[in-house]
Amino acid sequence: MSRDLVVKTNRLNQAFQVLTLAELHIVQLAIVDARETGTGFNSETPLRLDALRYAEAFGTTRQNAYQRMKEAEDSLFNRRFSFYDDDGKLVKSRWIQQVKYLDDEGAIELVFTMAVVQGISRIDGVKEFFTQYLLSQTAHLTSVYSARLYELIIQWKTAGKTPVFELNNFRDQLGIGVNEYQRMHHFKARVLELAIDEINAKTDITVDYEQHKKGRTITGFSFKFKQKKKTEPETPKNSDFSDSKQKPIEIPTEVVKQPKNANLSDLEHRASRITGEIMRNRLTDRFKQADESPLEMMKRIQSEITTDTIADQWESKLEEFGVVF
Repeated sequence: MSRDLVVKTNRLNQAFQVLTLAELHIVQLAIVDARETGTGFNSETPLRLDALRYAEAFGTTRQNAYQRMKEAEDSLFNRRFSFYDDDGKLVKSRWIQQVKYLDDEGAIELVFTMAVVQGISRIDGVKEFFTQYLLSQTAHLTSVYSARLYELIIQWKTAGKTPVFELNNFRDQLGIGVNEYQRMHHFKARVLELAIDEINAKTDITVDYEQHKKGRTITGFSFKFKQKKKTEPETPKNSDFSDSKQKPIEIPTEVVKQPKNANLSDLEHRASRITGEIMRNRLTDRFKQADESPLEMMKRIQSEITTDTIADQWESKLEEFGVVF
């Protein structure tokens, strides 16, 4: 598919459909963080993306995260699109107008173009589209079709079912080119069913689809979905805890508490304290990946803290949540 795209409205819906999954991650993460940190999303203020934050969101190492960010930024920087403004005039634009590499900090700073900033503010459901919740559900999807399908159907969360998506429009919404997966059995096997399987396995919903026909020809698809039940531990009948009292989080002693004579380096002590503070301040949900247990999360974080710089970044991150070192 061409990198140049003409969007026939003043919204960027169609432009988003041709982004790769890596590029979409960059845009999503930048906007989510801009909103949640209060930085604001505009064409003047650089948005900082840290490799550590990317690694947390998309389940990878900090080193790999920085490489992914740079590669996605590079392709996004060179991607162009066109659209018609409110006066019907054709406007050409890029996605990013400036990027700054902070190699020694493992971060990049992006400045989006004015057209992107204005266009994003007009996307239907923008507040729902760019949220930490949606990011957390799509972060571990490996197929861009899975991510797009989830984002499409979750708009009907209250109803639990979608209207019929006309086939050609549905293909466009998934970002499929006119020459891709032209045969229906290829489209269903390699796009639709794989996306549904991944959504059912990795997100908070389970999805089924129904195909609609005119005669013998499939003309569209609709979807029904439901929220997965959250598994909660049963309370023992003779429990000493009432509904108003919560059992404190148990901190795995083999990770947090070290023997007095433990032969640990200063860095290992810092890593141990960082994970201990995450547990003590009930921040596990903020830093867990997918189905990690608290113990697995702590071991992963400790293994990632390989330099004092990384430890500094973790401490700075936790200080944002009120942790004092």
